[in-house]
Amino acid sequence: MTSLPEDPPPLLAEDERDTAVQRLQEAYAEGHVSHQELDERLHRVLTAKTQGELVSVLVALPERNPGTTSTIAVAAGRIRRRGAWRVPRILKVESAFGRVHLDLSRAVIEYPVVDIELQLGTGRAKITVPRDAIVDVEDLRTGWKDSRYKPRPRSRPGGPTIRISGTMGFGRLKIRHARR
Repeated sequence: MTSLPEDPPPLLAEDERDTAVQRLQEAYAEGHVSHQELDERLHRVLTAKTQGELVSVLVALPERNPGTTSTIAVAAGRIRRRGAWRVPRILKVESAFGRVHLDLSRAVIEYPVVDIELQLGTGRAKITVPRDAIVDVEDLRTGWKDSRYKPRPRSRPGGPTIRISGTMGFGRLKIRHARR
């Protein structure tokens, strides 16, 4: 009996690699890594092929601004983030009557754990996470409809953990893993 071939891990985008190089340079300038350690880590970043390899290089660095929280808020309308955008460590999303679509599949994720706090009244929310991400929705409270999330059966180690919490009124949350 043969096993099914595993999907290849997603390749790194150049902006992800550039962000990691910048992060290492900042850590060196702040005195968190020595010159030799900087050289070793830069080599690992420049030869990394997957996001998991990239995260393993950055994981031991102190956080940039550990208390920083970004907030996206609208009363009515649409909140949409997609493409190559930088995901903060903590992201608060507030919408009374609109739709929310967060696509993290091509986003630059520098942290091993990202917290997304939803405060939604009505409307739908859709979150697309990276293929190798681990999703935790235990702290999400829904009022009217349950969230839709089907975990990937074969999750690769090394991907970010996306923790989704908060409250949703009358909308529905749909979470899916990126296909590539």
